[in-house]
Amino acid sequence: MEFEKKLKDDLLRYLRAEGKVDEILPDCPDLEERWSDVAKAYLPDGLREFQQYPICSLGWIMLVGMALARFWDEDWEKYADQSGETLYSDLRDARGYDNLDDYILKSILHLDKSQAEQTASLTGECAARTLSALQHSGIEPGTRQAAEAYIAALHSLYTMGIAVELNRLGYHMTPLGS
Repeated sequence: MEFEKKLKDDLLRYLRAEGKVDEILPDCPDLEERWSDVAKAYLPDGLREFQQYPICSLGWIMLVGMALARFWDEDWEKYADQSGETLYSDLRDARGYDNLDDYILKSILHLDKSQAEQTASLTGECAARTLSALQHSGIEPGTRQAAEAYIAALHSLYTMGIAVELNRLGYHMTPLGS
């Protein structure tokens, strides 16, 4: 989908300029395989919140990507048999959807106050850029194409969340050969 490619390119330019991802994004098939189930579980919450709180609806899926990247790094064997739906539901149900951001930042990512604020700001900017891309896409709201663009936006943010957290954890991708 052309919309998703443009959005990913914009998010990557921003995150690279901020020094939050490398030139080459990490390839993490374990987490990409979970996307479909994560999306299935997240969509009812995200869609419900989108009208009044679009930044939260968009930004929190990026935090979910970060949380799953942390799980992958710390002890993937513990989580490998869980579906993406279960992983997301467990995150959400720990303190409820309204507190999902705070729970992930503090209890899963273990960020101090300053780091949590910086990460919240980063995800907020990525969500705002994504919302702007959706609003300026020329896609008519309420259509199938709009729903597909929203899901593509969530997927892009989820992927960026994974990349940002893996980078923070010290996974750096470099080109092979010259």
